[in-house]
Amino acid sequence: MSGMMKQMVMAGPGKTKIIEVPIPEITEDEMLVRVTLSGMCHSEWYPWLTAKEGDLLGHESIGVVEKLGANVTGFHVGERVTGLGGGAFREYIVVEPSKMAHVPDCLKDEDAISEPLACLLSAAMKLPVKTLGDTAAVVGCGYMGLGTVSLFKAMGYGDIIAIDKRPEALENAKKFGATELYLPEEIPARYISDFDTMGFVDLTRNGDNSQLFALGIPTVMEFTGTEDGLQLAGRLVKAHGRLGIGGYHNDGPRSIDYKLWNFKAITTINCHERRIAYEADLCRRCMELLEKGIWKFTGVTKIYDLEEFDKVSDMMIHHTDGFIKAAFRC
Repeated sequence: MSGMMKQMVMAGPGKTKIIEVPIPEITEDEMLVRVTLSGMCHSEWYPWLTAKEGDLLGHESIGVVEKLGANVTGFHVGERVTGLGGGAFREYIVVEPSKMAHVPDCLKDEDAISEPLACLLSAAMKLPVKTLGDTAAVVGCGYMGLGTVSLFKAMGYGDIIAIDKRPEALENAKKFGATELYLPEEIPARYISDFDTMGFVDLTRNGDNSQLFALGIPTVMEFTGTEDGLQLAGRLVKAHGRLGIGGYHNDGPRSIDYKLWNFKAITTINCHERRIAYEADLCRRCMELLEKGIWKFTGVTKIYDLEEFDKVSDMMIHHTDGFIKAAFRC
């Protein structure tokens, strides 16, 4: 296949442009996919804001198989696929079959962009339920936080506490299964476990330290990507509890109260994933979970034209127009 296609590139910090480039060729072991939608990831906001001319963004794709390499099996021209790789903000991408998932007929394109779903599933699996009905909290209820709330519900957590600075985000969390909703300044004292709320704790080993375990939440997932959100999440974790760090903290270093985290003997878990083959398997599993109705997480993504990318990036960071998740027509 030959010809030209549209591709989005960075024109400089916070500014994109659409150019024409040749449609890529494939090898015998690859597939050419015509992209229908490309998702916007919050991890791209800082690279977009600080970009150099010619930089490329995009890694969340869904599309239709246009051409198969001679050695490719298990796929056919005309079927919908989603997965990892290829670069997404362009009309055609070259992908490896091992990184792709088939899209069930019952799912809309915007609900089946699998890369962020796989990230969510990977993160949630790092915080498995210990006993059915356990309590958990999610700090930050944007797209990733909402996905975590819905996954926690499917996994068998009982009370799911949602925390966000935005009332509308909390209302969204309620729709996906959150049982308690709090703005940061409204969190009940019983959920805060820090040196102010704990008071004096007997460390002589003569007692049972019951006061130390009376406060906080056993499992907390952070999905804010901000320093204050991470600090708050740390204050919520019960002694010997678990803190999952799912937010993408790519805009600079973070200061945390490790004296507190150390004292409470909490377990901190980096909930990001870098194993490509594992995450590709999760893409396929996500399609199964959504198709079977086990994971009820659809209807949150709005579709825009690719030329609107800069405007929508601003909407994402300022949470305007009810922004949760964006995908772009390619």
